[in-house]
Amino acid sequence: MEGRCVVETWTEFGFSGSSCTPKIKFGLETEVFLCTGSDEVYVFSTQERKLTAVLQFPGPVSDLVESHDRQLLYVSCTSGIYCVSLPLLLSRASSSPADASSCPAELKISSESLVVGEEGVLSLLLVGSVLLILSQRDASWLLSLYKTPKQAPSSSCEMLSSFSLPLVSAVVHGDTEGKTGVGRRPVLICVHSGDAKSTSSLADSHFLLEPVLFKLLFGIDAALAKLPVILCGLPDGRLCFLPLRLPGSRLRVIHSLEQPVVFVGASVVMETGPGHAKCLVAVGEQGRVVLMKTDKGGPEGGGNTVGFIEGCVPGPVVCGLVDKHHLYYSTGSDLLVLDLSEGSSGRKDQERDEETSSKTAAALRSPASLNVCRVIALAAPEHNTSGEVQLLGLSVRGQLQRIILPVGRKDAGLSYLPSTQVGRSIRDLLSAIGDVCERASALKTAIKSKNLILRHLNQVLNVSFLLITSANSEEHLPGQEKQIRCHAMTRWSRLLQKDSLNLTCVLDNSSPYVLERGWTLSVTVFPLSYSSSAGGESCSTSFSFPFHNLPPGETFEVSLPLAAAGDSSFPMRVSCSLIFSLSRLLGEEETAHLPGLQSSCISLPLNTLTVDWLHALQVNSPTSQSSNIPTDGIQAFLSSHRTRCVGRGEGGGESASKAEQEQYSASVRVSSELLRDTLVLKSSDLDPQGTKVAPQNLCLSLLDWLLSEGPGGVKMGHHRDKIVPSSSVFTARGPNGDTVKLTAKEVNVGEEESLSTIEVRVESSSIAAVSGLHHAVLRRVQALLQSAPERAASTQRVQSLGLRQALQRAERLLQQIQQSRISGAFGVGVSTGQMTRSLLSVYRELRENPLLII
Repeated sequence: MEGRCVVETWTEFGFSGSSCTPKIKFGLETEVFLCTGSDEVYVFSTQERKLTAVLQFPGPVSDLVESHDRQLLYVSCTSGIYCVSLPLLLSRASSSPADASSCPAELKISSESLVVGEEGVLSLLLVGSVLLILSQRDASWLLSLYKTPKQAPSSSCEMLSSFSLPLVSAVVHGDTEGKTGVGRRPVLICVHSGDAKSTSSLADSHFLLEPVLFKLLFGIDAALAKLPVILCGLPDGRLCFLPLRLPGSRLRVIHSLEQPVVFVGASVVMETGPGHAKCLVAVGEQGRVVLMKTDKGGPEGGGNTVGFIEGCVPGPVVCGLVDKHHLYYSTGSDLLVLDLSEGSSGRKDQERDEETSSKTAAALRSPASLNVCRVIALAAPEHNTSGEVQLLGLSVRGQLQRIILPVGRKDAGLSYLPSTQVGRSIRDLLSAIGDVCERASALKTAIKSKNLILRHLNQVLNVSFLLITSANSEEHLPGQEKQIRCHAMTRWSRLLQKDSLNLTCVLDNSSPYVLERGWTLSVTVFPLSYSSSAGGESCSTSFSFPFHNLPPGETFEVSLPLAAAGDSSFPMRVSCSLIFSLSRLLGEEETAHLPGLQSSCISLPLNTLTVDWLHALQVNSPTSQSSNIPTDGIQAFLSSHRTRCVGRGEGGGESASKAEQEQYSASVRVSSELLRDTLVLKSSDLDPQGTKVAPQNLCLSLLDWLLSEGPGGVKMGHHRDKIVPSSSVFTARGPNGDTVKLTAKEVNVGEEESLSTIEVRVESSSIAAVSGLHHAVLRRVQALLQSAPERAASTQRVQSLGLRQALQRAERLLQQIQQSRISGAFGVGVSTGQMTRSLLSVYRELRENPLLII
């Protein structure tokens, strides 16, 4: 096929899309009916080139069919099937007011035109006076036959019979949306035998098949009775047939395309023959094409069989139709044509049939492009006197277009156009240029969208590789920080006379990459200890904070509740991570077709923070330091144990008051020389212009550093003038409500050779507060030791300080703890109360006789 297509846009409806397959159908004289899946049917006049009427039905229209005399129009919608008289319809449209000449007449179809009250009808077909209705029930396809009235079109149809076919899978009409994005309507056509008598003029969806192929496909009974056969192409891929008016007939499967059937028709009509089609064509939604022909087995037609030629064309196939020699189909992005008459003439022997099959299969692999894009519906082709093929198509934008195909030429030489056709050739060329420009614009938009997706994915991969590389380098260089990390700050707040500890988490992007949409900051809080009031269980809480854009050098700050007043579940571990949802790479429409992508994500850990008791201290003014917060279950439990241990054997009220006044304590001793070196390093890191001379008062400096510095990226959010102690004694309130006191003083250790040390003592009436603060102080001292310069201590000095005896005492206490746990686990030799008192005494001895950190 040479030359270019001519595309003329007649009108534009402006609809954005439809929920089912649109349909175009030629009507009476020059009228064209359009069904787009809405509750309206459009009537267009090809002579006047305008929209003449709009039929409004009670529900969305699924299909329409015209009677053989073109006097009646049957339309199926959600509430049933309506019958409309076309002459009456056109007369009502022509009698519309004159001022509305530029607008189509709107005709509302009432329930008086309802002829079949069956709901859920998907496809219609009219064979003589029999109306066939295809619908879907819970577990089967149902084909119902109704007899249409001969007189009044508004009379109800009489049901004749019905046939059912079980579903092979749970295919619902609304679920048959594939790559085309619309619901696939089942296909209904009627096939007549070539020697039938009443086939002089065939309506749309009716085909005349050669008798031999008709007999081989549908059986000798239908061929002898010369009865029409109904072909059904189902969305589950099956191609079924039913001989009409044949006793004992039923729906049978003739073939399966294994994909929704888009089109079924007959083609390859010989010009010199009686006009019978020699090939039955079925096209699937994903591009599978099946041709059913007669294979000659020997002379005089003996031993004939049906030959199935299968091929695959580029999909998805949106719509299609056939004429005498060609198959036209649209993929949405292009309109293509296949020549089905390749090798159909010549000798009638087996060798010729094999050659014809091979040529036909080769033709399926090489369709010709007509350079017309975005066609979603096609009407039956027309041939004019000059041999041109005219197609009527509907574009995705709602444009009704006439597509004129070029005339094929046999000679391959140069062709010269007559002067009368020069203007037409220029018009054809301009039309083709406009169509190619529209197609190029659609491709440009698709390429731009894919480039944006690839750029976004590249940024995600860069961030992923950066964090994975940083995690691997931290194993070898623990002090190295990630370029994308989190740090936090604790702050007490009061709302509705209730105190609560909040955590402000800040995501710092120091990398050269932008964190675009799709990223989410995930923060998980996990208590390392748990309260007895919580039932002896420790649970984690996760918070998610999506953000849209975080350029390099900027931060993203979020706040979350950490604990309420009276909670003693400290320390708490805060794990921060970045999560990227893969569904954010695509749009909502693309993601809807990929349900598995919505739950797919990439999780990248950042860093882990620890909030301890020092972070949770509540600093109040001296007038508000006394608290009336009631003691919780932990404090009641610990108070009872203090009473039992200290007040054993004494009077009741007096012993209780003494127990309430008892203070627990724990201390940490650090070498003054070590503090001078490390605090000088710390002060020089914080203030480069600052002096490198050690502070005058190490006690105040140590307390200042303990309360202001936060190891691991967590700091206290109080004001500095409120938190810096004015003396070497600092008093605050713990998160459980008990008053705590931190004291720093200089102590000389050693008998022969004394060593100047700084002792930090923690005191409180709550053993939980003392234990938690002691652990927090040790964590900070351990972080301080990592920056201390290495030096070797002399053996004589170690002996003089009594460190060996301290280590031996610690080992003895460790053995005592292990023995108590073993005895308590097996219940041998010691009661629960005795084991508790033993562990408590060991704990107090360890805290009161600390090791010296030199």
